[in-house]
Order: sequence, then C-alpha cells, then structure tokens
Amino acid sequence: MGEALNGLKRSIMCGDVREEHIGKKITVMGWVQRRRNLGGLEFVDLRDREGILQIVFGDKINAEAFEKASKIKPEYCVAVTGEVVKRESVNPNMPTGMVEVKGESLKILSESDTPPIDIKENAETAENLRLKYRYLDLRRPDMQNIFKIRSKVSKAIRDYLESTGFLEVETPMLTKSTPEGARDYLVPSRNYPGMFYALPQSPQLFKQLLMVSGFDKYFQIVKCFRDEDLRANRQPEFTQVDLEMSFVEQDDVMALSEGLIAHVFKEVAGVDVKLPIKRMTFKEAMEKYGSDKPDLRFGMEITDITEAVKTSDFKVFKGAIEDGGSVRALCLKGGATMGRKDIDRLGEFVKTYKAKGLAWIQLKEEGIKSPIAKFLSEDEMNAIVSTMNAETGDLILIVADKNKVVFQSLGALRLDLAKKFDLIKDKNEFNFTWITEFPVFEWSDEENRYMACHHPFTAPMDEDIDIIESDKEHARAKAYDLVLNGEELGGGSIRIHNMELQERMLRALGFNEEDAWKKFGFLLQAFKFGPPPHGGLAFGLDRMIMFLAGTENIKDVIAFPKNQNAFCYLTEAPNIVDEKQLNELGIGVLPKENK
Repeated sequence: MGEALNGLKRSIMCGDVREEHIGKKITVMGWVQRRRNLGGLEFVDLRDREGILQIVFGDKINAEAFEKASKIKPEYCVAVTGEVVKRESVNPNMPTGMVEVKGESLKILSESDTPPIDIKENAETAENLRLKYRYLDLRRPDMQNIFKIRSKVSKAIRDYLESTGFLEVETPMLTKSTPEGARDYLVPSRNYPGMFYALPQSPQLFKQLLMVSGFDKYFQIVKCFRDEDLRANRQPEFTQVDLEMSFVEQDDVMALSEGLIAHVFKEVAGVDVKLPIKRMTFKEAMEKYGSDKPDLRFGMEITDITEAVKTSDFKVFKGAIEDGGSVRALCLKGGATMGRKDIDRLGEFVKTYKAKGLAWIQLKEEGIKSPIAKFLSEDEMNAIVSTMNAETGDLILIVADKNKVVFQSLGALRLDLAKKFDLIKDKNEFNFTWITEFPVFEWSDEENRYMACHHPFTAPMDEDIDIIESDKEHARAKAYDLVLNGEELGGGSIRIHNMELQERMLRALGFNEEDAWKKFGFLLQAFKFGPPPHGGLAFGLDRMIMFLAGTENIKDVIAFPKNQNAFCYLTEAPNIVDEKQLNELGIGVLPKENK
C-alpha cells in the first residue's frame, strides 16, 4: 500500500541540497537507494534525478518516522520532510556530502519488490535484463545523466538554428514507399485495402518540397525508420537532426553545419571545436585510410607501393596490377616483435574483407624476415621498405587486389591494429573532418547495378553532369559527410533542382520515365513550379549523444531501444495481433513454412 501526498509539495530535488540550505526545513521525494542501521539511527540514501541525499531518522528526532524508516527497502518511493543540517561525517565524493536531513516525517508513497537488476552507476547487468526492465535501468544515475545531455543537445540545436533563421516544421510519419534506400517499414491502410503507407527513412523529399514552398530554412529533430539487418550501433528507429536551406551552395551548408556543431559541443561539453573543420576528398580518404569515415586520431596511413613492385614477377603482386588493382601497405611501428601466430590471425582478419591474403615483412635487428622475400629481388624489397619509410623494428603489412578490396581490408586492419596496440592516445579527443566529392554512384554486387551513393536527388558536380549516364564510375557528387573519430556524424548534399537533370539521374539509375513519375511524380511535378537551388544535411542525433556522453553503445542513448534483432524485451514487440484487427485491414498471415 502507498500513502497519498495529501497536498504535500516537494520543495527541492535531493541532489540540489547544499550548505546554504542548512537550518531550512525541506521536503524531498524519491527512491531509497539503501538503508543502514547504525547505533539506533536509520540512515537512508534517497535518490532522485538530480542525485543522492542522506536522510537520518532517529527515535529522538521523530519516533513515528523512525519506526517507518526501519521497514523501508531499496526502491521504495518515499517523501521526507526535515531540517537540513551539517553532516558529522563529510563525504567529499558526493555533491550533497556536506549535509544531511533530519527526518521529521516520512510518507511511504509506494513499496517495491526486490529489483531484478542493480540500480547503481555502471552496473554490469545482462543487456536483455536491462532492456526488459528498462524503466529500472533508466533510474541509474549514469543513464539519467545521458538523457540530461540529450535534452541539452536538443535545446542547443533548436536555439542555434532558430537564431539563424530556421523554422521547425514537422513532416508526415505516414508517407509513400519509395525505392533507392533501405527496406521500408510498411503500415497497412484500413481505408484502402491492399495499400500501404511507409514510415519515413528520412524526410528527404518533404524537406525539398518545403524549399519549393519558399520556407527558405527548415529543420526538424525527427524519428526515422529503416527495416534492415542491424549491425552494431544501429537501431530500426533513430533520430536525426534534419535541415535544408534555399539559395545555397555546398560551402554555405557546410559553414552553417560547422557553426551548429561548434555551438552544441561548447554548450553541452565545454569543447571548443576548431573552425573551419579540415576537408578531405573521398578519393584521398579511401587511398590514405581505406574508409570514407577515417579516424584521424592516429597516423599509420595506407601507402601505395604499386610503383615499387610494378616489374616484380611475384604472381600475387603482378596479377593484382594487371587486373587494374594495386598493391598497398601499412607500417606498424615496433611491430616486428609480433609472433607468427598473431600475424597469421591478421591474415585471417583481412580475408573477412575479401582479401585473398596478407603479405608481411618484419624489419628485425638481424635483417629482413618475410615469407615473400624469396619472390622479390633485393632492389624490390629495398624499394618497398623505402616507400614505406620503415625502420628496424617495424612490420609492413601488404594487400594486393582490386582497389575496393585493398581499401576495405587495409582500412579495417588499420582500425583493428589501433585497438590492439592502443594507438589512440587521447580518448577524449574530438577529431572532425569533412569528406567531400563522393561518387554519385556505387556498384552493388547484390543488385548487379549502379545505385545512388547517397540518394537519387544528390546533384552531380557541374563538371561531371555530362558523364552521369556514360561514365558512372567517375561521376562525382556535391555531397559531403562530417566525420568524427571514425564515425559519420552527418551527411548531406546540394540537391538537383532542375526537373530535366532529375529525370536524367533517375534514368541513369535504371528508372524509365513511367517508373520515375510513378515513384517520384509528386517531386517532379513540384519542380515545374520554380524550385530554388537548395541543399541540406542530416546529423545522427543518437550518435552525437554517444560522443558527448562517452558511451559506445547506441542503446544507452535511446530511452526504449530494441535489441540487435529489432525486438523490444520490455513490451515484447513485435507481437501477434488478434484476427479482428487483421480482418479489418484485409490481411492474412501465411504459415511460416509457406513464406
């Protein structure tokens, strides 16, 4: 049973009580963290969102309150009234550690069963239990701090964008399924049997339509949905900071975005982001780091050694070069001490990225040790070492293959070695970079065709407009991603605002005129009515919070997340609905074996 408040009002949060409140009578409310009996006194740590406050109950303070306090247990929800006094035993590790409250009255507002998870900072609890009892997991001080940060970030974003002339506009959650993205979440329509809405993967087309509408500057902190196989730090529903601007070019959008990021990081974390943020082309990023989201907190760049071995008869190198690929390498400083088994494991690692193998050269005190030494002349070996700027004690790791395979395997290996050898010295560093000049198209082995690298509405660079149909491999886009510590923080582009060019782009992606108008007709129709040049960007809000909160788990920054299989342990969604609901929608569910 629980007592009612009966008009009792909380006067201050537990975590806000300080020395200036000594001598004042206050009322606090919260949850019991723990209770201790010491020499006829009951000490209770009371917790709310702002922190923990010690309450002391005693027979001489108030006998009735003391009697009640002896029966309370962890996570009981209570209200306490009493005088703030100076603690005899100061706790310098608590913000409220100089004071305590003499409990003069105690109301037990509700009782609690023994919690199935530990409610304390950094508790090591199985993730499925944390998600099942998420409302308890969220009581933990470290979790509540994350959501304070999230709230501050959202406010800082709104403050900055509104101060720079942006309007916050909501776009529909029930919209049309359009191709060229991830798989949509579909919502059946009762009014239109057999037809479906789609939940938005992003507000992309609507924000472009808002530019056609003359809104000039739009933003939205918006939920987006993608029905895809979840990798680490992906959720089926996520939040992005979406913005769009009219009458702008690429530099305008990037400058505005830099200002927004600098404002948020300063306001929330006290971090000064150095502006302007450095830029790197997609081509340079791939060649140096094997990734379009390079982690620049450490060196160890990929080096092209094709020239050094171009005349080699070693069939692995020769075959890769003749096939239009390249031979590239990493130099791990001090890596020559690595044992053969550990190097072999690196070889197995790169094979998961489709590399055929990993050649290696150890520069030991007694000389060069390498399984490929017998296939290379002394001059060729020396040329490799010289090109790599390698020294005695170093380890050279080489992949020869098509460029795509070389980049993705060495790029992944570079990150793996950074973790193994602790190459990132300042874990608190925020290292930003822009990646520009992305390809317009990327080849999909799964689809066996070129697809849009970003989306079909991204404008090609002016000098590449004429090759979007004839030379898809080399066409570059007015697209840009902001990368932070090896993660994409946001991405955007200048959009196509010319209907003829948009139709050409869709043709290049395999849409005939009928299909293009069927799928995107509402946008193409709008482009008949004086669309302005426009561009924008979307930041991943969840990922931004992860950086600012110092967590590597995206589930920590989402109040009620799904697991890696997009299942909610808390509500057990998705779940079966009753036959009546299905009949209203005209939907039948096939038996599993018939799917």
